[in-house]
Amino acid sequence: MKKLLYLILLAGLLVTATSCDDDEYYYDSTPPEPPRNVTTYVGDNQVDILWDHNNEPDLAGYNVYFAWDYQGRYELIGSTENNFYIDYDAVNGDKYYYAVVAYDYNGNESELSYDVAYGAPRPEGRNVSVFDFRRYPENSGYDFSTYSILPYDYIDDEYSADFFFENYEGTLYLNVWYDTEIQDMGPTNDIYDITYAPIDGWVTMNPGDNVKYVKALPGHTYVIMTWDMHFAKIRISSVKQERMFFDWAYQTIQGEQQLKPKPKNEKRNIYELELKKNYN
Repeated sequence: MKKLLYLILLAGLLVTATSCDDDEYYYDSTPPEPPRNVTTYVGDNQVDILWDHNNEPDLAGYNVYFAWDYQGRYELIGSTENNFYIDYDAVNGDKYYYAVVAYDYNGNESELSYDVAYGAPRPEGRNVSVFDFRRYPENSGYDFSTYSILPYDYIDDEYSADFFFENYEGTLYLNVWYDTEIQDMGPTNDIYDITYAPIDGWVTMNPGDNVKYVKALPGHTYVIMTWDMHFAKIRISSVKQERMFFDWAYQTIQGEQQLKPKPKNEKRNIYELELKKNYN
């Protein structure tokens, strides 16, 4: 009799334990926290999206969404178990807003991440070279908008040289015209090290000059704001007395929030682009 009572009590405990496990499994309706610190890095027709890992023990993965503006309607573009995602469908010249959702093994989803994370992919190029304009004027300038090498003083209504290379008495320079801005961002390991253009600190033009210039130093990255208000950057990989090799990236979306885009009917004045530099 005692043995039978013991078995009955043991069975009751097992049923109770199983019931508790079932209740915990079926009634877990608590979603994870929204992912934090969502950031983006843009490339050529792609945007890399990164965020901090969530700490929930039942975390299963993340869903990544995009919209055309921060307050817009977000559409699912992919899922991952990692804390990063690459949007290979992003197109140069478009601006995308991203949000990330965390979900657990019970299918509970967090709210959309709160960070304002957007990416505007842009074209880039590697191992391009231009020559000293004093000896090879036809191959000394570069136009970002057409990704082409052209004469340093070439200009029409659509495109022109955004910068050009110069060897002046053995000192090497990176030159831009008076209506363009340039800044040396210092030594970098790669062109990707500079993620945003500065809003100040541009090189000033000396009185009597018609160009702005900085020394052309290998391993340095330079940010340029073109005459029609597009940001670009180049990194000099190597430089010789007559030739400069560089990598580049160019933002095709005109202007930034702190800049005023140029009027569509504005044209560059070809007659004012006379090369004058005060070397003293």
